[in-house]
Amino acid sequence: MLTFDPADDVAAPYVARSARPRVAILREQGVNGQVEMAAAFDRAGFDAFDVHMSDIIAGRVTLDRFAGFAACGGFSYGDVLGAGEGWAKSILFSPRARDQFAAFFGRGDTFALGVCNGCQMMSNLHEIVPGSAHWPHFVRNRSEQFEARLTLVEIAPTPSLFFKGMEGSRLPVATAHGEGFAEFRDDAQRAHAEALVCWRFVDNRGNATEAYPYNANGSPGGITGLTTQDGRFTIVMPHPERVFRAVQMSWRPKEWDAQDASPWLRMFRNARKAIG
Repeated sequence: MLTFDPADDVAAPYVARSARPRVAILREQGVNGQVEMAAAFDRAGFDAFDVHMSDIIAGRVTLDRFAGFAACGGFSYGDVLGAGEGWAKSILFSPRARDQFAAFFGRGDTFALGVCNGCQMMSNLHEIVPGSAHWPHFVRNRSEQFEARLTLVEIAPTPSLFFKGMEGSRLPVATAHGEGFAEFRDDAQRAHAEALVCWRFVDNRGNATEAYPYNANGSPGGITGLTTQDGRFTIVMPHPERVFRAVQMSWRPKEWDAQDASPWLRMFRNARKAIG
């Protein structure tokens, strides 16, 4: 179910001006989703740059060159410290990297997207991400196994710049994670998070669910994506970058076959529109 026209390219007026803002496609040892992420942002009108954490830690690359970054999926450090934990610590425990990220988040004109492993990593950076105190910690799926398949999510109304005009849509999206259960510190933290939950797993009737297999990880209330109070920084557990083209989906409505782009390309185009 869509609440928007996927053929409507909201980024077209900005792309036509030949201005291509820089976005850093961020990865760490073990990350494997950078190619799809770069392709999605490139398609939406950005110049995508491959940036490894070692570049930032060594000072070869600085984040002040970029309008945004995307932290990609995979298995940073083999998840041996917990999914995304090692990646986050490589930032928090490196003075140069911590200063770079803190300055980036504090600029006021930037955006960031964390997907899967990048979602787990960014959730562990909440102390330096303004407006993210409500973000949960992500732990082992309730199924006690890695889950990889298409799942159905509903996009909720939030300030997230990525999902403007997409609210209320229900879309199939690729899921591939072993630690996606949203663990909240207490009821107060979860209550604060509820207004900033941008994605929920839903069942075949469109209801937010904690039931398996509709909910791949068992998260409370179906929570699988959140944003910040100003909507500039968003984290999601499933992989929209892996299905931004209709042909990438193992199942899709027949009417999507007539177009190359899937509805998920809209979120990347929304980011381009937001930059202006």
